[in-house]
Amino acid sequence: MVLPKLVTEVPGKKSRELARRLRACESRNVTFVTPDFPVFWERADGGNVWDVDGNCFLDLTSAFGVATAGFGAEHKKRAFAGQSAVLEHGMGDVHPAALKVELCERLAALTFGRWGAGAGKVALGNSGFEAVETALKTALMMTGKRRALAFEGAYHGLGFGSLTVNGWDFFKSPFRAQLADFADFVPFPRSAAELEKLEPLMARILSRGETGVILAEPILGRGGEVVPPDGFLRLLRRLADRHGALLALDEIYTGFFRTGRWFACEHEQVVPDLVCLGKALTGAFPLSACVGRAAVMDAWPESAGEALHTSTFLGHPVGCALALAALEFWADADRQGRVAELAAAWRAVLEPLRSLPAVADVRGRGLLWGVELKQPNAAGALMISGLQRGLILLSAGRDGRVLSLAPGVALTMEEIAFAGGELQRLVMNT
Repeated sequence: MVLPKLVTEVPGKKSRELARRLRACESRNVTFVTPDFPVFWERADGGNVWDVDGNCFLDLTSAFGVATAGFGAEHKKRAFAGQSAVLEHGMGDVHPAALKVELCERLAALTFGRWGAGAGKVALGNSGFEAVETALKTALMMTGKRRALAFEGAYHGLGFGSLTVNGWDFFKSPFRAQLADFADFVPFPRSAAELEKLEPLMARILSRGETGVILAEPILGRGGEVVPPDGFLRLLRRLADRHGALLALDEIYTGFFRTGRWFACEHEQVVPDLVCLGKALTGAFPLSACVGRAAVMDAWPESAGEALHTSTFLGHPVGCALALAALEFWADADRQGRVAELAAAWRAVLEPLRSLPAVADVRGRGLLWGVELKQPNAAGALMISGLQRGLILLSAGRDGRVLSLAPGVALTMEEIAFAGGELQRLVMNT
């Protein structure tokens, strides 16, 4: 543990030079570059990140929710080094690595097997959006219905299929001419009153008989860390069953104890037909999965030698090794208890922010929190100023009002107290 110190020059000289070089060679749409942003990472350990100029930061984002177990965790280092030493690549849908079998078995058992819902089957991918697109394709195969019902503010990735069910006009507008029209959108509920209004609205859309899948995040992630009212997932399950649609849950962000359980759907004890996984599935490597009820996944035809849905790096052996190590890590009851302890600590340091004039709301569950500010784009400004206070932060919400916090389990109570104090100073100065 190293507590960050106030940094007067961020970005430092080396980061500024790297930014200049990057702007000359990378598409200008990718990395956000200003005189105040970004810093370039060089190394990380636990919850600490060091940039190329030697500045130390506390990462309160788990690097987009991936490093929930912390950076440099021993189980990840052992898995990465051990597997890459013997087999660093395979032929995923032709001559797979043996580890692919074990991972698919473990994921099926961890989801539908553990939920008491029968057998499950798995389709692996690389990025989260691929898992979402696998779910969309599976739903069409199973139901024959082309439309999907999704939620405003939902973020399911930026591939053309996942972009169609993405609830952000910002990402969709430039490409609308090439996007298919197969998605309907309804508001994501924030209260019991909004949930009550949602049911008839969804029922009207579903009654047309064209919807094959309801796609939802159990907690709206990039859309602003919105925790829906109790009964939301039960409503989705009930409507899907009533109208002959599948229920697909995007747990890419919320899976693997981000919200205090293996998966966020377990807070309501709702079993989906399809669940999309990624991010903390490996904690360090691009690998995703769409896991479904066996009867649903069997809507895909048997491979006759050419897979309908595959990719070069499918079932990558290093990714499979890291995922298996991560599943073993999270199976430890003491670590699960640690999540509960840390969640309580975060609630304690974040609740005082609620009384600040600039704050509209503080909400969250487990290790996923959002501080909603009253002014649009205020969270983006705090991302930049947070660097000088030694904090890695993210902005969320379609209007940039939400300061997104997704800390990992490697942070100590002292680091959490430090982060709470610095966040209070940052918000007070907005």
